[in-house]
Amino acid sequence: MTAHDPQALTRPNAPTTTYRYDEFDAAFVRERVAEFREQVRRRLSGALTEDEFRPFRLMNGLYLQLHAYMLRVAIPYGTLTARQMRRLADIADKYDRGYGHFTTRQNLQYNWPKLVDTPDILQALAEVEMHAIQTSGNCIRNVTSDHFAGVAPDEIEDPRPTAEFLRQWSSAHPEFSFLPRKFKIAVTGAGHDRAAIMVHDIGLAIVKNGAGEIGYRVVVGGGLGRSPFVGKVIRDYVPRADLLAYLEAIMRVYNRFGRRDNKYKARIKILVHEKGIDEVRAAVEAEFASMDRSVFSYDPAEFARIAAYFAPPPYEALPAESQALRAARIETPAFGNFVDVNVAPHKVPGYAIVTVSLKPIGGIPGDATSQQMRVLAEASERFGFGELRVSHEQNIILPHVKQDDLFALWRMLDEAGLATANAGLVSDIISCPGLDYCSLATARSIPVAQAISKRFSDLSRQRRIGKLGVKISGCINACGHHHVGAIGILGLEKKGQESYQITLGGDPTLSASIGEILGPGVTADQVPDVIEHIVDFYLAERRESETFIETWRRVGHARFKSAVRREGEDGADI
Repeated sequence: MTAHDPQALTRPNAPTTTYRYDEFDAAFVRERVAEFREQVRRRLSGALTEDEFRPFRLMNGLYLQLHAYMLRVAIPYGTLTARQMRRLADIADKYDRGYGHFTTRQNLQYNWPKLVDTPDILQALAEVEMHAIQTSGNCIRNVTSDHFAGVAPDEIEDPRPTAEFLRQWSSAHPEFSFLPRKFKIAVTGAGHDRAAIMVHDIGLAIVKNGAGEIGYRVVVGGGLGRSPFVGKVIRDYVPRADLLAYLEAIMRVYNRFGRRDNKYKARIKILVHEKGIDEVRAAVEAEFASMDRSVFSYDPAEFARIAAYFAPPPYEALPAESQALRAARIETPAFGNFVDVNVAPHKVPGYAIVTVSLKPIGGIPGDATSQQMRVLAEASERFGFGELRVSHEQNIILPHVKQDDLFALWRMLDEAGLATANAGLVSDIISCPGLDYCSLATARSIPVAQAISKRFSDLSRQRRIGKLGVKISGCINACGHHHVGAIGILGLEKKGQESYQITLGGDPTLSASIGEILGPGVTADQVPDVIEHIVDFYLAERRESETFIETWRRVGHARFKSAVRREGEDGADI
C-alpha cells in the first residue's frame, strides 16, 4: 500500500500491518530515482566511464555480474504487501526473465536487467514504496529481522518498529555513507533467534531489564566471509532512549579505526578481533559518554507512530484448535505432512504461521517465477491480511493464516508448485547464485544444491532425518552462509577445477558457532555422497529427539570426521 494512493485506504483487505512511506520517504526515493536516471544517461552517452559510474550504481543496488547487471531490491526487515509482491512480478516479466531470486538478506535480486531499463525499474518500485538504495556499497545495508516478527509466541516485542527506526536513521546517513566496508544490522525480539544476529556487524536482541523495561542487548563484530567470526556482546542492556546514540557511537569508532588499507580486513569483525572486545567497548563507551546526545533525543511519540503501523491485524476470536484442520489432515496425508513441517504456532489462538518453501526438489533455492509471486500475493490477500515476509532462509512466510483456511491455502500453493513440505529439512538448502551468475564466485552452487535435493527427494526420509540446515557458498564471501550451516559447503577453485570443502557444526542461532572443516575438498559429483555419509552417521549416533547440531556437539567433530572418512575410502577423497 502507498499512502499516496487515494484508493488504498479503502481497498478491501488492504494491509494494516506494514510501514507506509510518509512525504519525506516518498520525496527521498523519488529524488534518488531522478538522480540515478541522469547518472545512467551519462553512462550510456559515454560521459561517465564504468569506473566513474560504479560508485553511483552501487549506491542504488546495481551490480555488474558475470553475464549481466544484477539489481538488488531492498525489502526492509523482510516485510512485503501483496501489492508490492505483484509489482515485483510485473518487473520480472517486463524487465527481466520472468523470475526473481530471494536472498539471505531478505532482499530480491533481478539477474538480467538492462542498464537502460534500471531507472524505470526503480520508478516502478518507488510507486509501491520500494527501492534499491543501500543494498550495496560501503554503507549500512538493509536492516533485517525475524521473519516471524509480530506473530511468534516466544516474542518479547515485535522487532520491526525498531528495524524501521534504524532504517530511517541509516538511510543516506551523511557520516556513514562511505564506511571502510559494508555494514549489516539484524534485530530479533524473540527468545529463539531467527534473524542470525550473532553473525552480523551489529546484532540487537530486544530484552527487558530487572524493572521490566524494554531495551537491547547489543552484539558487535559478527560476520562470515573470508574470516568468519561470532559476534561478542558489547553491552547487555541499552535503554530504548539511548539506542540510536549508542549505535552512532559504535559506528563512529568503526569509521575512525576500521582498516581502509586492506578491504579483506576492513569489516568491524576484524577490528573487534584484533583490538579485542574490551578495547572496542572502552572506545565506544568513551564516545558515547562524550558525544552530544541531545541530537539523538528519543521521542516516544515518534517511536509510537512507527510502531502503530505494525499493529496487529483484525484477528477473529477463534478456538485454539480447528476441527476443520484436524479432519483435513486425516483425509489428506500430503496436507498433514505440510502442516507438520511448514506450519508453526501463532501467538493468537486459531491462527498459524505458514512457511512457503522456495526449494522444490531439484529446484533453484530462493527463485520464484512471476506467476508464483502473483499466487503468493493472492494467497496473502485471501488468507493473510495481504502481508508476506521473506526469510533469511530464502523462503516466503504467510504470518496470519487461520487454521480453518490452511487446507484451502495448501491446495492453492500445491497447484502453483509451492507446497513442498521441507521447511528446515535437508532439502531446504540455502544457496548463493554461485558461478552461474556471480563474477566473484569460484565454483557453482546451484547444481550442487539441486543434486543434494534430488538425493534426498523422499520427503518422508527427510522428516525422519529432522531439522538439518545445509548451506552452500560458491566462494569465500559466504553469501550462502555456509560457515553457520549444520552442514556447510564451500565451493573453491583448485588447480583449475571446482572443489568443495565440507564443514560441520555451524549454528546461526544464539548458541552460534562456526563450522569445522571435515577434510580435503571433494568434487561436485562427490558432494551428495559425502552428505549422505554424514547423515547416515548422525542417524546411527543420535539419541531420541536430538537435532544434528546436538548430536555433533555431543559426539564430537573427530568422530564424525573419522566415520565419514571410512565411509568414503572407496570413493570421495575426504
